[in-house]
Amino acid sequence: MRYRAFGKSGWKASILGMGAMRLPTTDGNRTGANIVEDEAIALIRRALDGGVNYIDTAYVYHGGRSEVVVGQALRGAYRGKAKIATKSPLPRIKTGDGFDRILHEQLARLNTDHIDFYLFHGLDGAKWKTVIDLDLLRRAEAARDAGKIGHIGFSFHADFDVFQEILDGYGGWEFCQIQYNYMDTEFQAGTRGLELAARKGIPVIVMEPVRGGRLASPPVEVAALLAAHPARRTPVEWALHWAWNRPEVNLVLSGMSTMAQVEQNLAAVDHSKAASFGPADYATIQNAVDLFQRRAAIPCTTCGYCVPCSQGVNIPRNFSLYNDGVIYDNPTNARFTYLHFMQEKARASACVACGECEPKCPQQIPIAAFMDKIQAAFAS
Repeated sequence: MRYRAFGKSGWKASILGMGAMRLPTTDGNRTGANIVEDEAIALIRRALDGGVNYIDTAYVYHGGRSEVVVGQALRGAYRGKAKIATKSPLPRIKTGDGFDRILHEQLARLNTDHIDFYLFHGLDGAKWKTVIDLDLLRRAEAARDAGKIGHIGFSFHADFDVFQEILDGYGGWEFCQIQYNYMDTEFQAGTRGLELAARKGIPVIVMEPVRGGRLASPPVEVAALLAAHPARRTPVEWALHWAWNRPEVNLVLSGMSTMAQVEQNLAAVDHSKAASFGPADYATIQNAVDLFQRRAAIPCTTCGYCVPCSQGVNIPRNFSLYNDGVIYDNPTNARFTYLHFMQEKARASACVACGECEPKCPQQIPIAAFMDKIQAAFAS
């Protein structure tokens, strides 16, 4: 295992961390509560035995069962092998006392007297306002002073301007977590956010380095391109090595569902020792990005000229999800996000074909027609 200094904490993090959002389940539901507990515990402990020293979970993962299973896996000597990270579920917190109540519940679930890294979960503009309005930073600081948590941070799902506002809005951030991979350099916080956090001395944890598994099984033309490179990396190794090669990245999380994935990721760390990631590697990745992007069904550049929509439809997001399903040959994941992580009023189904947006589109996209197509694809 390789390790990197984690800011000024004095602790060194394994460059690979284990995410506990996609543990094995009895029914195959990747986020369901029916975790195969013995199997999940074995996966977690194998990762720790392989040198991983950071386990990431959250209050809401697997319907609340993820924290419980992580706590079971870290019983006995294994607790000393890992730092636990979990997250405060802001939509469920209505008062400052609610923050404390849920934190105490998490400590019990995790079977520990302290949580090493505590994050405000999935900050965006609205959730950041909740943090400020309920004075939750002071609550977190009090919990840290009491020894219940070790370090205060946040995970993030919004655009760069909000990321900058959050970083500038509190001088006590000790770490942050962003989505980042070779397909998402300009998505959400993106490279600008990564570099901004590094300039401020805030350690960065990367989530979704393989884009929820989409980069692990690329379309045939992308797979052939990557396989032709003399480094002979697997698609997963290409994605992980690309992220690890950024000096601003302190550790990379991988959600592992099978023992084979654990072994593959541990092997990727070992292979990264011998292989440098130079100009030829970056050129290969750029060619892969180009091949992915050519597969897009809708020529949307996410310029945003089409919004706001009078009906509240998030046109660029609908287009992005539909393109994701086509680009990665995985409509199931795109449909899941559409149905479970988009408000109904923002979905394509809310389009009334008024036509107001279409004259504003520089790409002359027939937006209403595509809204019908997206709804038909994602409705079931």
